Formats: sequence, structure tokens, C-alpha cells
Amino acid sequence: MELYIVRHGKTYWNEERKIQGWADIDLTEEGRQVAIASAKGMKDIHFDAIYASPLKRAYETACILKGDRDLTVIVDDRIKEIGFGELEGADFMKIRGDKTSRFASFFDAPELYEAPEGAETLEGVSERAADFMKEIIEKHKNDERVMIVAHGAVNKAMMRYIRKNEIKDFWMGKLQTNCGVTIVDCKDGQFQVLEDNKVFYE
Repeated sequence: MELYIVRHGKTYWNEERKIQGWADIDLTEEGRQVAIASAKGMKDIHFDAIYASPLKRAYETACILKGDRDLTVIVDDRIKEIGFGELEGADFMKIRGDKTSRFASFFDAPELYEAPEGAETLEGVSERAADFMKEIIEKHKNDERVMIVAHGAVNKAMMRYIRKNEIKDFWMGKLQTNCGVTIVDCKDGQFQVLEDNKVFYE
């Protein structure tokens, strides 16, 4: 079985460089167009199931990528983005550059990250991502291919389950681009990353 783990298209907050977790932000028109181009690039690939985060940026991306396939996009709360609590909507560059901020270590030293008020820990998002992955792999073990459309951090949490990473290596590899696809082969409980952050648009 292959997993196609996809990051959603560009949103208004991606464009404005705002911290975006559980906030439910729309795709930009550019984000939709890149998703449409990605759908064309994947139109001949067979999928047995498509899963998406409930947040509309991921769900809309999944619906676009589905194209004319006779499938229902299955929404699963376990793959919504990590929550940033009181930092939702904050200026990403300003907060990341502030060494007194709890967000400062999020990317650079994830093992030291302390979730701010109302936010979720990296351990928490890793646990729900692992729970989702175990269920999907068992449910679809005899299928050919499954698409999962979610978000930057939760996709890394899924990859953490696949790679058996420690928290300090949470961000191993590049952060997926919008509509970037990580392709993973799963056979007999063993994983092989075939493509990391592949794009299907020109």
C-alpha cells in the first residue's frame, strides 16, 4: 500500500505569515489554482480512499484533488493541525525571532517547545497522528493507495510515526510546500519513503 500525505493549498494566513493551527482559514485563489493543477497532475493515479482534516483549507484541497473519482472525502479530527492557542494569528516571523516566546523553539529545538495557553503539545499531536496512522494502515492494508490531506505539523507527526523519530527530530526533512506530497510505501509493517515533498503541478 502507498500513502500520499499531502499538505493543503496556500491560505490567506500563509500569505500573511500568520501562525495558523486550529483557526479555520480559507484557501486563497492561488491556493485553489495550485490544488487544481495538482489534481490534473494526479488524475491518472488510482486511490482507494481519501482522508482529510476537518479544517476547510485541507478539506477543500482534498475535494479538489479527488477530481471525478467516485470517492467520498472522509473527515477525521485526528489529522487537524496542531493548535497554537493564544498564538493563533500572531505574526510568524516576529514570534519566531523573539527568543523569550514559547514559540521560539518550535522549529529549532522541538524537544524544548512548551505549548502556550490553550495550545497543544508536539507529543499530543504525535499521539493522535499515530492513532490515526495505525487505524488507516490496518483498515487499508489490502488496498493500493490512500490519500491523506492535512497540514504541515500534523503531517510531520505522521512521518514521526513512520520514521520512529524522537521529538528532537520532529522536523526531519523539509517542511512540505503547499500541495506538496510525501509518498510512503507500507508493506508488512515496514515503511519506505519513496518521495518527499513531491509536487504534481508545473
